Amino acid sequence: MKTLKIALAAAALAVVAGTASADNLKLRAAGNLVATGLIQQTKEQPFFENFAKNTGLPIDVDYKPMDVLGVKDADGLRVLKSGLFDIVTLRLAQVSRDEPFFLGPDIVGLSTDYETGKKVVDAYREAFDKRLQERYNGKLLGIYAFGPQVVFCKVPITGLADLKGKKVRVYDASLAKFIEKIGGIPVTIAFGETQQALERGVTDCAITGPSSANSAGWPEVTTHFMPIGFQIALNAYAMNLDKWKALPADQKAKLTAAFQKFEGEVWTYSKELFDDAVRCNVGKDPCKTVKKYKMTEVAVKPADLKMIHDALNTVSLPTWSEVCDKSYDKCSATWKQVVGPVVGIK
Repeated sequence: MKTLKIALAAAALAVVAGTASADNLKLRAAGNLVATGLIQQTKEQPFFENFAKNTGLPIDVDYKPMDVLGVKDADGLRVLKSGLFDIVTLRLAQVSRDEPFFLGPDIVGLSTDYETGKKVVDAYREAFDKRLQERYNGKLLGIYAFGPQVVFCKVPITGLADLKGKKVRVYDASLAKFIEKIGGIPVTIAFGETQQALERGVTDCAITGPSSANSAGWPEVTTHFMPIGFQIALNAYAMNLDKWKALPADQKAKLTAAFQKFEGEVWTYSKELFDDAVRCNVGKDPCKTVKKYKMTEVAVKPADLKMIHDALNTVSLPTWSEVCDKSYDKCSATWKQVVGPVVGIK
């Protein structure tokens, strides 16, 4: 907590008044890491920096990415609850260390493709918002996916079975348990530190989205790329509940509509980025959004897909349920009620 307080103090100093209209309400937003790539750069930042225009509201936002502020993405919920920022980006896998319930729509083997991910998010949205309001004084504004999280290795692999004995960068407990299950050695490393960790041999393989990995230079220090989805990397936006409640009803409606539109656009853009980055990483055309590399593409076989699918029932859901029920006694019951019907689990 001491580290967080220091970071928040530094962030407070970094928040400065812009050139916005003097009559507009001023809000402060802690956004996604610059290191995450194009969604942050081409969608999120322009949306917030032109907030009044994009929402039709007399509201201006002073937007800063978390890595610019010196705030770790894992501290997103604490930043939201502190009230220092009015709108906060929440990377669900990372903040699930503080609130396991928020990993519910993205445990390993559940939301591995865009279509399923959207259905699960819509089913989970109301329960997510309720928990966010009750525990973190936040109002959910939107959720989108960075896209299926895939594996990059600096050593040759032919399938998931080859991760046995390999050190694999992970970002949450659900993924760590899966890697352990197949014989790998999970290593939790922050996204911004992963490229260097791969280069130095701290980890043999690493998991993230293909576009983010490309933007962060992972293909420069890895050789093999396997486009199999473990999770879909959900990202949420939340507003300080006190600020939300203070808005007139008509402004709440406009803000909700604006975020719904923004959310939909990012889901579409994310899918486009994913498909393009997969091609770019292995040197195929068309390659339009990120840098072209010549990585070895590892074909996804039925056995690999079965390993991911089986993980939901045998590893991910039981492990997550046990952890989450300890912090929230209605956790797994809520999941089974709202998500179960979407994926055929009772």
